[in-house]
Amino acid sequence: MTKSEIVSTEAGDARITWHPGKKPWAVLALSHGAGGGIEARDLQALAGALPAQGVTVALVEQPWRVAGKKVAPAPKTLDTGWRGIWPALAEPGLPVIAGGRSAGARVACRTGKELGATAVLALSFPLHPPGKPEKSRADELLATGLPTLVVQGGNDPFGKPGEFPEGEYGFVEVPYGDHGFAVAKRAPLAQDEALDLIVRDVSGWVASLREC
Repeated sequence: MTKSEIVSTEAGDARITWHPGKKPWAVLALSHGAGGGIEARDLQALAGALPAQGVTVALVEQPWRVAGKKVAPAPKTLDTGWRGIWPALAEPGLPVIAGGRSAGARVACRTGKELGATAVLALSFPLHPPGKPEKSRADELLATGLPTLVVQGGNDPFGKPGEFPEGEYGFVEVPYGDHGFAVAKRAPLAQDEALDLIVRDVSGWVASLREC
């Protein structure tokens, strides 16, 4: 059974929706991107699957989203909100994997080590603005200092798999997926198969962290 709580931060009130794990051994904290909320298909798929494997999934809504605003604030403000949420994420006393999609992935990369995360999950990491590969954000990804997994759509305009630099991080390509992991109806890979791929590979990676 899910439960939600409001958490006060210096950036405003945030919301955590908890999906409790069965005999939990870790928390996977996932935040949304700048253009959507926790209803994103990948976030919902992971929240639906991982609790059965003992991973409590915490879907985090940043203060700007809770306040009903349409546009996300600057990265510094997003980081402030995430830092304010962190004590509540760590309260269960379990290892916390910091994660998110798009802008949420950037926040997790920038702050994970500082906050004591055990690893970072970057879904649809926005390597660069669409059509502007020269404005790379690779430094954020390469500097996590933690076990990191990137899950990226094969047709993501914010960074296709072949554009990512070499580094000490894991990488999963979702063939034909766009920035939201949507696949065209004509694609050889069905939408359900794309989500199954994400769940399978993320689940395997999370399980490997337990073995470390």
